[in-house]
This record gives sequence, C-alpha cells and structure tokens, in this order.
Amino acid sequence: MEQIAPAEPAWHALCGSAELSEAGLAQDFDVVYQGRSCRAFVIRFRGQVHAFLNRCSHVALELDWLPGQFFDPEGSYLVCAAHGALFLPDTGACVGGPGRGPLVKIPVLERDGVVYWQSGQALGPANT
Repeated sequence: MEQIAPAEPAWHALCGSAELSEAGLAQDFDVVYQGRSCRAFVIRFRGQVHAFLNRCSHVALELDWLPGQFFDPEGSYLVCAAHGALFLPDTGACVGGPGRGPLVKIPVLERDGVVYWQSGQALGPANT
C-alpha cells in the first residue's frame, strides 16, 4: 500500500487585520478538512484573532445566523443558529446547548497588519 506523507504545515494570508473588529463580523474562507470541502471563519475576540471550522459540534451545520455573524448580542459567545449551542470565542469550547464538544480550531497568527491561517495534515486550502 502506498504511503502518503502528511502535508507540511504552511501559512496562508487570509485578510487584513483591520477587517476584523472586536466581536464583530467574521471573515470566512474555504478549506479542505479531512478530505472534505467546508467553510471556516476568523474572528477577533479580546484583541486576539481566532479561527474555526464553520461546523457545529452537535450537527455538522454552519453556525452563522447571517453571513459573518457568529456572536451573541453581547459579543461574549459564538452561537449556533440552528440549535443555540454556545461556544467560547477563544477556545471553541462548548459551554451551553446541545454541542458535543469544541469547535475545530484552526491555527492563526497576526503579523504586520495581516491575518494568516495554518494548514497541516488534516487541513488544507481549498482549490481555487
């Protein structure tokens, strides 16, 4: 059987830092996770950027209730529009509702006014 080497981690430019406001609209992007195409998003919370797959841990549905809108009205939690599960914006941990674990977190960094996400073994850029 042929062995496939895991993908080397790589950093991909995602958006400008100024495009993310505190607990505001997310920037979304397409990825391939475990061989399947799906959406992901990046947000700013408490001054830091965080990215996750746009997939609820309860049922694999997208979380946002309108495009780019993931936060509750107070800007404290990410909310699944389908079933109301609540997730911490910095870790993705489920803290309420029917979620069955954390959101899938994507490594990100912010440098020189640009936000980058990191691909790896199970996560890669979508074909463009």
